Amino acid sequence: MDAMFYDDDGLFLTRPRLAIDVRRRQPRAFVSHAHADHIARHALAFCTPATARFYQHRLGRRPVFKMPYRVPIEFGDLQLVAYPSGHCLGSAMLLVDNGNQRLLYTGDFKLGESATAERCELPQADILIMESTFGIPRYRMPPREETIGQLVSLVLQALDDGRTPVLHLYALGKSQEVTRILTDHGIPVLQHPEIFAISQIYETCGVLLGNYARYEGRPLQGHAVVTSPMQSKGFRVAGLGPTTTFTVTGWAMDARTKYRLGVDHAIPLSDHADFNELFDTVGQVGAREIYCTHGPYEFVEHLRDAGFNAHALQKPRQERLF
Repeated sequence: MDAMFYDDDGLFLTRPRLAIDVRRRQPRAFVSHAHADHIARHALAFCTPATARFYQHRLGRRPVFKMPYRVPIEFGDLQLVAYPSGHCLGSAMLLVDNGNQRLLYTGDFKLGESATAERCELPQADILIMESTFGIPRYRMPPREETIGQLVSLVLQALDDGRTPVLHLYALGKSQEVTRILTDHGIPVLQHPEIFAISQIYETCGVLLGNYARYEGRPLQGHAVVTSPMQSKGFRVAGLGPTTTFTVTGWAMDARTKYRLGVDHAIPLSDHADFNELFDTVGQVGAREIYCTHGPYEFVEHLRDAGFNAHALQKPRQERLF
């Protein structure tokens, strides 16, 4: 049986050729979500309607073919279906069916609840190509409500101490989820203008974020401030006064993270599947072949030890801290 995919410094479907999350311009490419490490200025991008908005916001008006969740499309002799991946608004898995076998590409994903993204759905497939960022046993996240309670408590404590809570988060996805969590707990949020622009797209997609506003150059009493690591320097010179700084990331399971990033608190809330969820995914999809990417080779060994036919698709990716 002919191979359905190949790796050429990026993932491609074999026939007809379709790039999948390739970071260089392609004639036709599936874009699982609009984080910078998954997009390029393709001649034609296949993506969900929400991802199309973020993709064009970041790269300008470009041709897109919109793939609503769960709606099959014909692509040559293949059937393609996008399923929610739970990573950020609009993020999608891709199910490819050639009539003989089914391939599922997860992209970045998580199985658990999200405040601002549709929950992940896992169809069954014969071949599974899965992101495995947290494929080390120590990356088992604590219960979500426990983590949210920790975040809210520390932010409120900073406000009570007369300090501005400043949260350094990804501009797309984590900023909106944390904003929604804080506003749901009665904490208003000011966002860096670039983050605010993305949040406005969330609102137009029907995902409301509560009591938040654009940061206009000065802090407001009782408000938390959301920025990103790339935008932090400008905030330091903007006269925020006393601050308590945060990051919210799965890498916070490593106690050294807050020191590496120079923040006061690192909160372990992730938009990626943790170690247990990765194993759950393999069981639910039921694939006979598993290819792991964007994670440690150690996870492939864990799968093999558990009796799965697992392989490393690409070289392990260095840890991303946010």
